[in-house]
Amino acid sequence: MQISTTPNPTPVDDARLAEILAAPGFGTYFTDHMLTVEWTPEEGWHAGRITPYGPLTLDPATAVLHYAQEIFEGMKAYRHADGSVWLFRPEANAERMARSSARLALPVLDPADFVATVDALVRADERWVPDAEGEKSLYLRPFMFASETFLGVRPSQHVTYMVIASPAGAYFKGGVKPVSLWLTEEYTRAGRGGMGAAKTGGNYASSLVAQQEASAHGCDQVVFLDAQEGRYVEELGGMNMYFVHADGSISTPETGTILEGITRSSIIELAGKLGHQVRERKFTIDEWRDGVTSGDIVEVFACGTAAVVTPVGSLKWAGGDVPSATGDAEGGPVTTMIRQALVDIQYGRAEDTFGWMHRVV
Repeated sequence: MQISTTPNPTPVDDARLAEILAAPGFGTYFTDHMLTVEWTPEEGWHAGRITPYGPLTLDPATAVLHYAQEIFEGMKAYRHADGSVWLFRPEANAERMARSSARLALPVLDPADFVATVDALVRADERWVPDAEGEKSLYLRPFMFASETFLGVRPSQHVTYMVIASPAGAYFKGGVKPVSLWLTEEYTRAGRGGMGAAKTGGNYASSLVAQQEASAHGCDQVVFLDAQEGRYVEELGGMNMYFVHADGSISTPETGTILEGITRSSIIELAGKLGHQVRERKFTIDEWRDGVTSGDIVEVFACGTAAVVTPVGSLKWAGGDVPSATGDAEGGPVTTMIRQALVDIQYGRAEDTFGWMHRVV
């Protein structure tokens, strides 16, 4: 893919950038540049360009504003001790975006071109990649949307793909600590044949009212059950889930109506190498409740690109609650071990025996 570059004439100065990288938060600050590629049936993907970061101008009739035909990805660039910059499994993000594109009737961007576009923006804004201290990183958000000016229910004939970047610190302001969960019994995230496995904004929009419900009950995150029977644990509003059993095995809800997380699939491989059998299967809410009570479930944790691995504390719902499987602990030994092993690979502190890391700079 041909990508032109127009440097930002007024980049953030070094002193201000140092202030931002010292306390970046999450999703608050954005780099000097953005990448854009256009698609039409006649020309395919074309007009790849890196330009100064700035607002978009959209016609009020732009299709995405009316029919929500859009998808996105989330990934990170990591600074290693020698100053080099690496991505974690970008090919997996590229393949998932291709699957999301197919589900949303959007054109598929070739995975090699996806990786090339992300690489190009990271190189253009390499100075925005923080040092590893505090598990800081550069969060990357590739996204694609229907940009045709047209009102009509059909796939858009003009599509825009973009990549933006934002320096990131810890996702949870208080650092790594158990999150409390609210079980919603009224709302579901996705059903069979729906868009649950696609990374599209509509899935997250549908979770927000349930997240409000969780917050109103003093909980950090919301848990969704399956739409058909209301018995099986699916995922949180933005993270996948794992249950550690007393025998050392681990269970995680099977995919189909949940997002196929890159961190999720990485943990399955990593945990296996660390000696823990992982089973992808249907997992009932009763099994969670009874397992904690009986001692069969000794740890619960959640994972995602932004939060990495986060221990889960108590679970509440309108009719009762389940205490934390680890009591007052900040996370059990298996959760801690898996989290540390994963971030050590990402930041270059451990050998990458899986071939997951992709060097950019």
